[in-house]
Amino acid sequence: MKRITVFCGSSLGSDDIYETQSMLVGRSLAKNNIELVYGGAKIGLMGAVADAVLDNGGKVIGVLPVFLKSKEIAHEQLTELILVDTMHERKTLMNDLCDGVIALPGGFGTLEELFEMLTWAQLGLHKKPIGLLNVNGFYDALIVLIQTMVDKGFLKQINQQMLLESDNIDDLLMKMKKYVAPTVGKWISEETV
Repeated sequence: MKRITVFCGSSLGSDDIYETQSMLVGRSLAKNNIELVYGGAKIGLMGAVADAVLDNGGKVIGVLPVFLKSKEIAHEQLTELILVDTMHERKTLMNDLCDGVIALPGGFGTLEELFEMLTWAQLGLHKKPIGLLNVNGFYDALIVLIQTMVDKGFLKQINQQMLLESDNIDDLLMKMKKYVAPTVGKWISEETV
């Protein structure tokens, strides 16, 4: 993996551990010579992970819609900042630029980005590893919900396994490096329920 897209909050959250872990992610990416692709802002967890990559000699590509440039406060010290017109262009380009995806804690936007990447993988549009850094149990309820999707017949277990999870960035990166995408289709038939 040469580049990883990180989706995360434009806020810092209510606990210092989120910022601390975001900085660890940035240091780990730089240490492993993996470039960061992210949303281009200098605030919140977005800024924390980008600054940590840069502070440790790594490269960072930000992708920011023009209409968010002033709201999310564009990071001006990036290796490269690419401005796009729409949120969809942002996600498409971030996917095109990366070899894998990691979601850190965040809100609706982070979840939307994560699930779009999972959906694209489920449909066979890419075969990239997708990781969830479960900082301090942040995503525990989501992991339970995804298991419920499997239990109720709305998601195949093989597709559930596309989402790699850990509370440790080095462990998560190892899982991502070993990842092999499933070869089965998305659709659930009566026979598979």
